[in-house]
Amino acid sequence: MLVKNSKFVISAVSPKQYPEGDLLEIAFAGRSNVGKSSLINALVNRKDLAYSGSRQGMTRMINFYNINDEIHFVDLPGYGFAMRAKSELDLWGKVIEQYLNVRDRLYLMIMLVDIRHKPSKDDVNMYNWILASGLEYIVVATKTDKVSKMQAKENIKIIKKELGMPECIPVYPVSAEKKTGIKELWTAIDNVITEEE
Repeated sequence: MLVKNSKFVISAVSPKQYPEGDLLEIAFAGRSNVGKSSLINALVNRKDLAYSGSRQGMTRMINFYNINDEIHFVDLPGYGFAMRAKSELDLWGKVIEQYLNVRDRLYLMIMLVDIRHKPSKDDVNMYNWILASGLEYIVVATKTDKVSKMQAKENIKIIKKELGMPECIPVYPVSAEKKTGIKELWTAIDNVITEEE
């Protein structure tokens, strides 16, 4: 997709705040500090559409972005940041779970994992939820500029093994900072959207 127009729509914590309309939604899920906001900015070729904080866990609500008046990108709060108070983590978990369970316009999940680390228990749980939901999904390994090409290949094998991914399902390595892998990821997204249409 050639992004000609992208804009922030709303930050929401409950279904009554979700945008109206019939645009398909693509949700970005992953641990805090995995780079969801940075990836969204790279995909739309902007530096400041999605807020990318210097501290982990800065995305506290579900943020909706309108892309070309064709789809919504949905930036979900990051999970698994241990330094947050348990009550706050529980609240964020409910916010995410409610969206995932009630939003019928959600069509594609983009799950992000940091290529430098083995998937966490939360990552495995999220992947299993996606499988059980029957949603289309894409797994993205972020921050590939932080490792060598050889290490990236090895780490992707580890990611697939830990998540229990079928061999035939690819993991898309990207670097939001260097803009590598963005074109390939857009191709994968477009293929899913085309199938829906």
